[in-house]
Amino acid sequence: MSQNIYDQPEFFEGYSRLRRSLRGLEGAPEWASLRALLPPLAGLRVLDLGCGFGWFCRYARQQGAREVVGLDLSDKMLTRARALTSDCAVTYLRADLEDVHLPEAGFGLVYSSLALHYIEHLPALLGQVHRTLLPGGHFVFSVEHPIYTAPRQPRWLTDAGGGKTWPVDQYLMEGPRLTDWLAPGVVKQHRTIGTYLKLLLEQGFSLRHLEEWGPTDAQLADLPELLEERERPMFLLFSVQRA
Repeated sequence: MSQNIYDQPEFFEGYSRLRRSLRGLEGAPEWASLRALLPPLAGLRVLDLGCGFGWFCRYARQQGAREVVGLDLSDKMLTRARALTSDCAVTYLRADLEDVHLPEAGFGLVYSSLALHYIEHLPALLGQVHRTLLPGGHFVFSVEHPIYTAPRQPRWLTDAGGGKTWPVDQYLMEGPRLTDWLAPGVVKQHRTIGTYLKLLLEQGFSLRHLEEWGPTDAQLADLPELLEERERPMFLLFSVQRA
């Protein structure tokens, strides 16, 4: 079973104060880039893996999706999502993505934001995603960049020239990494970019887009604190398709 960190009070309170939690999709700096990867949503059945507060589920319906299903392991997240949603075409279900069983050819789009780097048995989940997509269906998702899942000590170091470096720890050694983010003892699964690509291709997906996300000039003008994201990318964005 996945680590249910989001139901821990300290973590949930911290997460609830994040910009992306307070402002929804527009509060996530990578959202514009993810949105550009989406197919037209009108008439689609959409699945959101790790739906959190349901921001994307509600957006998909606003864009004309016929039905939206959001899955999450956290009771606290689902309770908030249901409280924010008044639409009978949006359904929220509790599910552990480590052993979820998805219906065959059930959805035209599967979406996931910053959830898959928590999944230990990712090949099995990717197989389920491929199975549940209609032929030609799209899978659009983001994960933390491996530069973030590899560091052992989340702090800046200063090199001999006075510049900043990020201490990547054993990048090629994949597996669980323990970190303190919003609460102590958070487990994330470190994988290289190459491994993500390999797993997707092995499941039969075709790659449409891969992006190491960084802020635009306009975003930097609005949020100068994003400048360090040009030093090292925070997110990987993928768009793949079932043949």
